[in-house]
Amino acid sequence: MPKPLMPSWLPSFNKKVTNRIQGVYAPYLPPLAVVVHRGRRSGREYRTPVTAFRSGSRLIIGLPYGRDTDWVRNLLAEGRGGVERLGRARRIAHPRVVTAAEADVLPLPARSATRYMDILVADIED
Repeated sequence: MPKPLMPSWLPSFNKKVTNRIQGVYAPYLPPLAVVVHRGRRSGREYRTPVTAFRSGSRLIIGLPYGRDTDWVRNLLAEGRGGVERLGRARRIAHPRVVTAAEADVLPLPARSATRYMDILVADIED
């Protein structure tokens, strides 16, 4: 499993500062998007800006902070969520983390990225 690319203090800073700013424009400005997920314990809805790409009916998101971030854990626990991208809201289902060992199911750019980080893949429900 790849180590997170970012320093350990950065997710906390981004959660408190950067995400609030990016959350305003991320749903409209590709390759940014906002993942909508429900808290595992609180049941509260959260919105997390991410860099996301679409490949057919799949949403592909790099995990530079690793797979143990709250939003990834929330999505995996719930098994579904939402994404706001290009000004449109869509449902996503069957989220899964893909590692370098399983990367053959990904398009080439995402396959290459798995050398450095895990990738979250989810099905987009139209």
